[in-house]
Amino acid sequence: MLCKSCGSDNQKPFNGEMAIHFTGLENLDKPVVWVFPKLLICMDCGTAEFALPEADLRLLATGKAAGAGR
Repeated sequence: MLCKSCGSDNQKPFNGEMAIHFTGLENLDKPVVWVFPKLLICMDCGTAEFALPEADLRLLATGKAAGAGR
């Protein structure tokens, strides 16, 4: 697979850990959603790609992050 940003084939997979925060002052009281995606990082330009599991997408879509973090 080629990098979507620079076209390089010099990409490597990594495990990731990310805390996603809801934006806006009205969401300051919402907990973060912790996700652990597989990352594909281009070693030439630094572009990273990842996809979130469906369960994590539901938490983000509903805004109900309680119980997130597994």
